[in-house]
Amino acid sequence: MSHTLPSDIRLHKKSRTLELVYPDAAFELTAEFLRVHSPSAEVRGHGIGNAVLQTGKQFVGITGVQPSGNYAIKIIFDDGHDSGLYTWDYLRDLCQNHDQYWQTYLQKLQEAGETRNNGLLARG
Repeated sequence: MSHTLPSDIRLHKKSRTLELVYPDAAFELTAEFLRVHSPSAEVRGHGIGNAVLQTGKQFVGITGVQPSGNYAIKIIFDDGHDSGLYTWDYLRDLCQNHDQYWQTYLQKLQEAGETRNNGLLARG
């Protein structure tokens, strides 16, 4: 498990990113990416094939990060979402497979005729 445990986690509110530092690499994940890939039932659904496509999250931010035991963190987003527990293994997976997951998300948005911003302007 130590290879999936970050040695440091840094929240960069201005750039809306979460930096995860591991002994072998460092990654920055945007709040939008983390929000649309939340492990919560609200996003993943309550069963296989019940996932809910998240739209309009381009300008979402992170207001806080809280530990959850020794196995996960809870990320609190400024749109009120805070129910997903990001395990260390899941976070490392998101880091390592970021590009693939992001392209899949963008493709699903396009297929659904949705957008990342739903016409919203960036928040100051």
